[in-house]
Amino acid sequence: MPGFFSWIAGFFVTEKPTPPAVSEARLFNPSKSTKPAIAAEDAQSLSLQLEENLFCWLLDTGPAQLRSEQAPSHQALQELDHRLANRKMEELPRRPMTLPMLMKALSDESGDRQKLSQIILGDPSLTDQILQVANSPYFRTGDATIESVDQAVFILGIDGIRNVISATVMRPMMAARNSREALFAQRAWRWGLTCARAAEFIAKLQGEDASAHFTVGLLPALSYITIRRELQHICRAQRGSGEPDVVLIRTALARYQWVASQLIASEWGLPPKYHAYLMSAERPVPDQEQAALVDGMVIGSREVLRHAHQRNLPEEDLEHIVHLTPEQTGRVRTAIKALLSQQS
Repeated sequence: MPGFFSWIAGFFVTEKPTPPAVSEARLFNPSKSTKPAIAAEDAQSLSLQLEENLFCWLLDTGPAQLRSEQAPSHQALQELDHRLANRKMEELPRRPMTLPMLMKALSDESGDRQKLSQIILGDPSLTDQILQVANSPYFRTGDATIESVDQAVFILGIDGIRNVISATVMRPMMAARNSREALFAQRAWRWGLTCARAAEFIAKLQGEDASAHFTVGLLPALSYITIRRELQHICRAQRGSGEPDVVLIRTALARYQWVASQLIASEWGLPPKYHAYLMSAERPVPDQEQAALVDGMVIGSREVLRHAHQRNLPEEDLEHIVHLTPEQTGRVRTAIKALLSQQS
């Protein structure tokens, strides 16, 4: 990822840099084509509409508050920019201790189920968490409860248990620390899991690495809770209040979500292709096939909003910002709807 690291390196200066101008469509970035079904500007507008609806739900606010002309704190954004650029984030999630060993075992295509089970069982707390996640609606494949690691590996398979492990190691980092962030953390985690499963389904349809797409699909949600918590530290230090307003949070999330995702992937030592998937979602190359991660996040976001009965992108407009056939879109949506229908 030379482009990413050279961009980061450019910030290693003594003076804090001025934050860059906000990019309007930062979360959903549909790739451009020479033969678009609609104009690029219209696709951009639809993406912005979906993004705004998502932020309204995540931040539990309305469009009027989100569009407030109140200027976000330039000082807070400048400090956040400085911390990201210099890797001085207090809330940057540290790499889970068991992650390197688990990733090595899971990347070994010749590895057997028994060996994987032994590695998981070596960490009792991880074992309990994996069984909880494996029995959640996002992963459970039937009515029967999964009661052991061996059973989980057998029923879910290697790919399935890879995804369960990814979700398990991130889940504690997304847990709310206090009542003020409880709703945001809960919604961000549900959104992240839904987008990750959608990206996984699409990658599988396209013959790509489904498990890797599931893992990177969780990173934007983890970056959101990371950025929000970092802003609380900054606001507390700068003005004695640890609760940033919605305009500041939305601006920071839109501006730095992909930077924070890349930093987490780097901190955790994830393979280069994970960085490449994130970069292709942030900066799609014109006339190349749209990234599975982009389509997964669009469909996942829309289905989460539909399930929560929120303002949403009209169904007839979805086909204009995803690069899938109607049949593929239908299959992914059906799978995601089934997962969400089991949620309380």
